[in-house]
Amino acid sequence: HSRGGSGVLVLPCGAGKTIIGIAAMTRVRQHTLVLTTNITALRQWKSELLDKTNLVSEQVGEYSGDIKESERKVQRERPVVITTYQMMTYRKSKNAPFEHMELFQHGRWGLIIYDEVHLLPAPVFRAVAEIQGKRRLGLTATLVREDEKEDDVFSLIGPKKYDVPWKTLERQGWIAQAICYEMRVPLPEEMRSKYAVADTKSKYRIAAENPKKFDLVSELIEKHKGENILIIGQYLDQLYLLEQRFKAPIITGKTPNEEREKLYDDFKTGRIKILIVSKVANFAIDLPDASVAIQISGTFGSRQEEAQRLGRLLRPKSEGNMAHFYSLVTKDTKDQDFSANRQLFLTEQGYRYEIHVVQDESKSGGGNGAPPATQSKANSPAPVRRRKSS
Repeated sequence: HSRGGSGVLVLPCGAGKTIIGIAAMTRVRQHTLVLTTNITALRQWKSELLDKTNLVSEQVGEYSGDIKESERKVQRERPVVITTYQMMTYRKSKNAPFEHMELFQHGRWGLIIYDEVHLLPAPVFRAVAEIQGKRRLGLTATLVREDEKEDDVFSLIGPKKYDVPWKTLERQGWIAQAICYEMRVPLPEEMRSKYAVADTKSKYRIAAENPKKFDLVSELIEKHKGENILIIGQYLDQLYLLEQRFKAPIITGKTPNEEREKLYDDFKTGRIKILIVSKVANFAIDLPDASVAIQISGTFGSRQEEAQRLGRLLRPKSEGNMAHFYSLVTKDTKDQDFSANRQLFLTEQGYRYEIHVVQDESKSGGGNGAPPATQSKANSPAPVRRRKSS
């Protein structure tokens, strides 16, 4: 507000972006529209508004797949309305009009808040730009976009107004201290021929789904026994195998919202200690006591996703303030190559990855049933990986 009305604020996950949005509402004191990434984020915003302000439930409107308030309530009666990007841009076919857009275009918005604005797909930018608001506030943990369309964010909302390095907030105690590890696992002998003849995309998936990663997951779970552990992955077949092996609950895009909310709540309250999640949990999920994340696979070389997944651990903890982020990759494969690119944003923020290499028992004559041993290649922080100049 003091910096000129509209713009983008860049703060790490767990630093309080929702609270900043609420503070902006109290300063502006005008009809406000909040755009969120999904129904879980919508409910979190609603919960925070009711907890941190004097608004009552009837003053916070919801427009989602579950609840669709009337035009009168959305445009005039609710001081704050929360919806999702998916609702805004829903249409029955590619060439059909956006079914719900007109409802919001006719609202007199004094403030529009775009949560996790960096995640907006490029076509959605053009659609939501049609909604008029006196002030626009974009909230994001990182402006990194793999499509290199960061400037679209500024065109839609306004310039970057504030950007705090992640490590600055870590040193001040506002977010958890995180230690990052890259755990390199050998590819099984029987999979190497298949990997050698595969195309690039298939090479990555073969390496990402390396079954030897499961033994390392088991070792890490034992190492962090009693802590709240997230296991995060890209491929559903791999995640379902993890579910069967570790008897842990799983959340995917197919999990009903009600079941998701219950599992998230059980994890927050400690009723479950291990939760397996697909990429639906990459963003806007408030799990403050998660202290360990094991990334078993990801979306190729996405820097954005790596930052979001580490971000699941950065909220201050009720007991201690230390987090551990493990990225499991298959040694000397496309999995390791993409991992190097994924880490670029975080290394630029000051994070270092300790590299550990899991011994190949097939070559060392192991196989006695012991947990996979690792050799550390980084007694001191690993060097920053930088892009090669073109």
